[in-house]
Amino acid sequence: MKLQQLRYIWEVAHHDLNVSATAQSLFTSQPGISKQIRLLEDELGVEVFARSGKHLTHVTPAGEVILELAGEMLRKAESIKRVAQEFSNERSGTLSIATTHTQARYVLPGIIKEFISAYPDVSLNMQQGTPMQIAEMAADGVVDFAIATEALQLFSDLIMLPCYRWNRCIVVPKDHPLAQLDHVSLEAVAEHPIVTYTFGFTGRSKLDDAFSSRGLEPKVVFTAVDADVIKTYVRLGLGIGIIAGLAYDDTQDSDLVKIDASHLFASSVTSLGFRKGTFLRGYMYDFIVELAPHLSREIVQEALSRSNPAERHELYSHIELPTY
Repeated sequence: MKLQQLRYIWEVAHHDLNVSATAQSLFTSQPGISKQIRLLEDELGVEVFARSGKHLTHVTPAGEVILELAGEMLRKAESIKRVAQEFSNERSGTLSIATTHTQARYVLPGIIKEFISAYPDVSLNMQQGTPMQIAEMAADGVVDFAIATEALQLFSDLIMLPCYRWNRCIVVPKDHPLAQLDHVSLEAVAEHPIVTYTFGFTGRSKLDDAFSSRGLEPKVVFTAVDADVIKTYVRLGLGIGIIAGLAYDDTQDSDLVKIDASHLFASSVTSLGFRKGTFLRGYMYDFIVELAPHLSREIVQEALSRSNPAERHELYSHIELPTY
């Protein structure tokens, strides 16, 4: 059994059983991958993948267990490499992040600029997706860090670090009736068509909970994953926009009125998550501190030492998170 063979079956499973696509992503040949998978299956005496002719159709029950163990072994091998890199050259390496559009567009630019300035020899890669996709990428070891508001807590394999709180705002054209009110109520908001985030994105559940608790049915006429898209459709008159307050730009969005909605909807917490057992290199700790200054190396290491979420929550309970 070779580590390369385990990587091949892992990658094939995560490329929808498409060997050709896997070969392209690994810069190798399709016949070579197929041969190594067969050699591994012959050695193990079981099939990892079921087949119909030359095509892989699904992962076998034995393959499910083997793939889970293979993933663990590959992650441990990656940790070994990181330990060696940390001691051989602590200022070079890679850092992979998965996050949502709002974080990538409005929160991370300045942080990433500072990080790259401090670590010019670290290659930083960013992927965007839904919160569920982001959490899965971190849980599977595809990325080092997941930064999101939703879904991370659904994965028990992730260590979650609370970064900051944020509130919502309502954006409307300057001549909109809501812009003329001294105090905006939830009932007043419910009277208008709403443009907001797709369910599962950027704390959308808090918005739905607020309306539900008051027995109100919001008129959500359009949803998007991108705050900039939401604002575009507000400008077209499709409805009022409900977005993260930090997604309003005073300069670029000066044609819209920003109405504070922190009294209408509960605040949300954006967290950074990474898989248990991840070896954090020095520059990874520095990235975390750049994103959330209250998460010192000591706090993160203490979180790593605590075995369950309840114990980690107790650790964070005394920390007052910054609010945006």
